Amino acid sequence: MRQPDAKAVSEGLTLTSICWLVACTFAVRWSCDAGYRSRLGSPRNRLYPRHFAFPPAPGQRSSVRITLPLQLPPVSLRFHCARRDHWKSLNNGVYVTEKVERDFEREYGKLQQLEDQTKKLQKDMKKSTDADLAMSKSAVKISSDLLSNPLCEQDPVFLEMVTAFDTAMKRMDSFNQEKVNQIQKTVIEPLKKFSSVFPSLNMAVKRREQTLQDYKRLQSKVEKYEEKEKTGPVLAKLHQAREELRPVKEDFEAKNKQLLEEMPKFYSSRIDYFKPSFESLVRAQVVYYTEMHKIFGDLTAQIDEPGLSDEQRERENEAKLSELRALSIVADD
Repeated sequence: MRQPDAKAVSEGLTLTSICWLVACTFAVRWSCDAGYRSRLGSPRNRLYPRHFAFPPAPGQRSSVRITLPLQLPPVSLRFHCARRDHWKSLNNGVYVTEKVERDFEREYGKLQQLEDQTKKLQKDMKKSTDADLAMSKSAVKISSDLLSNPLCEQDPVFLEMVTAFDTAMKRMDSFNQEKVNQIQKTVIEPLKKFSSVFPSLNMAVKRREQTLQDYKRLQSKVEKYEEKEKTGPVLAKLHQAREELRPVKEDFEAKNKQLLEEMPKFYSSRIDYFKPSFESLVRAQVVYYTEMHKIFGDLTAQIDEPGLSDEQRERENEAKLSELRALSIVADD
């Protein structure tokens, strides 16, 4: 019997190895596509063994037959499908894509931040107006206490000064009350009304989320029947599941579309809504401080001694304080 040439055998083995690698590459690629198809018509990940025959090498009488039992792991199949589209139904029904969810979360996040800032602004404005009222009421209380002081009865000049001061404080309190009422009407109340819209918006988002959960549940039910053997009972249940899914899918898409269209409009309208309130706040402050300038200007003209600078008044006060300290009743032991 003639022995095969060693060089021919080596070339044959090399060719066989190359063919085997090519066949494996083809088999893996085929397995991915078949794995995707298996979810549409056969049980999950069910791939049948494939057979590959290689030509005989020189010096050999028979070809090489290799059987590769290909089984694609569930994780690989899930990743393969996830690459096509996140949350995509294998029943040609489009689920909520990742981009849609990101868009929705971005728009809703801006509205949540707007709600928080509106409530904070409303609370800060209320604190500011309460502090203004407390300040003017305290000033009126001080002037009233000075008028009831016995010193005023003994010194007519001092009584006249305190009376002018009391009149100025009451005028200040009156203008301050008008300013607070204006701010309450044109700033705080609009902020309160604007904040009252958010509960309805949050309820609409909650209804959308509930519909989304029902959509996911029914979609999973459809996919479960799609992955089973196509027997009569399974096909009937699949048809029923699809019929249940259809109205829920349409309901969700309608809610989602409405929110995605209206949330940006609502957010962009905030400037047009708040701008008049801001202008009213500025005008109220301008009117108030203009009147305060007049009131305290008149008060200064009534009680101020002409010809004395602030430094001269300070030296006079220090001199009088030194005289008081020189008295024996206040001297240190």
